[in-house]
Amino acid sequence: MAELTRCNWPGMQGTPIYEAYHDTEWGVPEYESRALWEKLVLDGFQAGLSWITILKKREAFRLAFADFDPEQVARFGPEDRARLMADGGIIRSNAKIDAAIDSARLYLDMQEAGIDFSKFLWDFTGGRPIQNQMDNWKVTPAQTPLSVEISKALKALGFKFVGPVIVYAFMQATGMVNDHLITCHRHDPVRTLGL
Repeated sequence: MAELTRCNWPGMQGTPIYEAYHDTEWGVPEYESRALWEKLVLDGFQAGLSWITILKKREAFRLAFADFDPEQVARFGPEDRARLMADGGIIRSNAKIDAAIDSARLYLDMQEAGIDFSKFLWDFTGGRPIQNQMDNWKVTPAQTPLSVEISKALKALGFKFVGPVIVYAFMQATGMVNDHLITCHRHDPVRTLGL
């Protein structure tokens, strides 16, 4: 069987969990609100770290954060916060843990106000993925004017760890933008998902 041509992310080649994530999840358009919220929280935890670090800890995060059920996380109190800070399976950062708990409450506030989290996010792209045509990962932007706009909108609602760089990584991961390289075996299949 021929070797698959993938995006040439540093450290991915030969790392099965990273290759599987690239081949099955990254860039696939996600429209389910809870799944989008989970990915936004995880991208917030990634701030200052590599994605592979979060990817390796993702199941521990799901266990620690009640499978990212916003209703349960929104009820987390001081005991839960202490439990999370003692959990070596996740990233132990006071600020990031507080931001994750607060974001669950904000997510529910939006829901109560009749604002669907998915629609809120996807409205920025007109409901369809942006299709990029890059042939080298080194030219992939760290942020774009649209990620700046979405970042400002999320911050205005009270979300934290949603700067433009984090938001752009989130947009890539959730398929709001297709940044698979045109040479990558996933570019065209992901593109057809957005048509």
